[in-house]
Amino acid sequence: MKYFIASDIHGYPDSCEKILSAYDREQADRLVLLGDLLYFGPRNPLGDTYDPKGVIALLNARKDSILCVRGNCDSDVDQMVLEFPILADYAVLSLGKRLVYLTHGHVFHPAHLPPLKKGDILITGHTHVVACEELPEGILYLNPGSPTYPKQNTHRGYIILTEEAATFKDLNGNTFMEKRL
Repeated sequence: MKYFIASDIHGYPDSCEKILSAYDREQADRLVLLGDLLYFGPRNPLGDTYDPKGVIALLNARKDSILCVRGNCDSDVDQMVLEFPILADYAVLSLGKRLVYLTHGHVFHPAHLPPLKKGDILITGHTHVVACEELPEGILYLNPGSPTYPKQNTHRGYIILTEEAATFKDLNGNTFMEKRL
């Protein structure tokens, strides 16, 4: 399987369109979204292109390809307008001999790990900071950052995850980091 992993669109159709174009280009088997699809919360100003209804239309058109977990800005009301499940706090995938734990990152993260074993992979969003780090517990931690609001001068991008590698790419498809698995 080839997974396309992105997070933190926060209601901006232009970012969502770039993610979907990259997903098409990558020809991945599944589009994995790590939450915070439509809203951004009260702490941050909204930009001129903020349009959650536009994101709803774009994502609903891809509902059969999406695997999504709930972010801290996602709500029960969002599930009423989105045609794919978004309310699970986490998802678990099998990747060869590795378990992949997908969650938004506001509950489980490197400082508060879910039940994982050495060799497993934790993938979160939430921080808007790209990350690829071997944790002391022998767990690989990955974060695709955010296509909308990247922080700490990290890329606007996504992760392609296969049994062989976690490949970090910018929205144009250029690889900027790769971790062999």
